[in-house]
Amino acid sequence: MYVDLLLWGWLGVAAMMLALWSYQWVKQDASAVDVGWATCLGCLSVFYALMGPGTSSRRILIAFLVGFWAFRLASYLLLDRIVHGDEDRRYRRLRARWGGAAHRNFFFFYQAQGLLGVVLSLPFLLICFNAVPQMHPLEIAAVGLWLVAIIGESVADRQLASFRANPDNRGLTCRSGLWRYSRHPNYFFEWLIWCAYALMALPAPYGWAGLASPVIMLILILKVTGVPPSEEQAMASRGDDYRDYQQTTSVFLPWFPKRRST
Repeated sequence: MYVDLLLWGWLGVAAMMLALWSYQWVKQDASAVDVGWATCLGCLSVFYALMGPGTSSRRILIAFLVGFWAFRLASYLLLDRIVHGDEDRRYRRLRARWGGAAHRNFFFFYQAQGLLGVVLSLPFLLICFNAVPQMHPLEIAAVGLWLVAIIGESVADRQLASFRANPDNRGLTCRSGLWRYSRHPNYFFEWLIWCAYALMALPAPYGWAGLASPVIMLILILKVTGVPPSEEQAMASRGDDYRDYQQTTSVFLPWFPKRRST
């Protein structure tokens, strides 16, 4: 039944990504893939909760935790990148590089994002198969970690938004609050959210398989879609100010600032 739910979930996600790909063809804007990715994760958690054989309280809990995080992220991305923004520069570069093959390549890109979402949703699925009535201490710890991560991510986002709202800070780097201790505290707390899902899945049958999700997310954040493009964009827009920030501030894990090198 694990495989059945994964396959049905994948089919639903593939259909959603097909619709969003058609939208980008019309609008010439691929930013909707990010909104779709977050939405798919929320929908998968609800689907598993409805269809899984585990205890109802546990299924409701994971659907709420993932749904709250996913639909909050999707709403933010919808407003920031589609309603009030132009196409993300990453996708503009891809569109320019691919030229006449852009629509074809974006089709596979959208479907790959959907498949990635299905793979990452494995902890949600495993949790919904846990039929043990009592909550395990690891599950309680996972909920606590999730709360810390959600609050931390929200605080980091608010601090950055407040800094950017001040026109005097144009061209400068935010170094206050959580941004004093990490160059990417939002990504750090995002990763902790995935750690919480994996921790909650551990007491479930085959729960160890859920550990793949935070590992994959860590690789993506540090090596692919998170830190590298953010650092590149920051260097291009803030130059020496950001270079100085790099010398003193941890890239990911929050830690006390270092002294400037001479």
